[in-house]
Amino acid sequence: MTHRYWLMKSEPEEASIDDLAAAAHQTLPWTGVRNYQARNFMRDGMKIGDGVLFYHSSCAVPGIAGLATVASTPYPDPTQFDPKSKYFDPKSTPENPRWLLVDVKLDRKTSLIPLTTLRETPELAQMQVLTRGNRLSITPVAPEHWRYITGRMLK
Repeated sequence: MTHRYWLMKSEPEEASIDDLAAAAHQTLPWTGVRNYQARNFMRDGMKIGDGVLFYHSSCAVPGIAGLATVASTPYPDPTQFDPKSKYFDPKSTPENPRWLLVDVKLDRKTSLIPLTTLRETPELAQMQVLTRGNRLSITPVAPEHWRYITGRMLK
């Protein structure tokens, strides 16, 4: 079975690598995705065992903060049904959910690889997260980029 690789962005105040490390079984549901393309990556592309670059975004120093693994098949994101949640979607119903999530399990926290370092690395020039205008919270990672990051950049 061939695994795929993903970069998943999270704002540290929502869910940081430390939150993942402190969670029960070091596993968290990836709630709050409200972009159809990112949802489709979870629904159609992700499989249990796929590798994840856990990326801190919208913070002082964005970048890769650790490694994780997709730990579940996709299932409905419960925040879409909660009127008190900022991720509530009144058009979504339990019978016809719009939004899905997967569980993510910590492999290891790493030294942060800042976005600036990723941008300065010629071997990563074609990495989807680095393309101009990319705002997706989940992007596929090519095997060669995964190998370069995990083999040469992570400590």
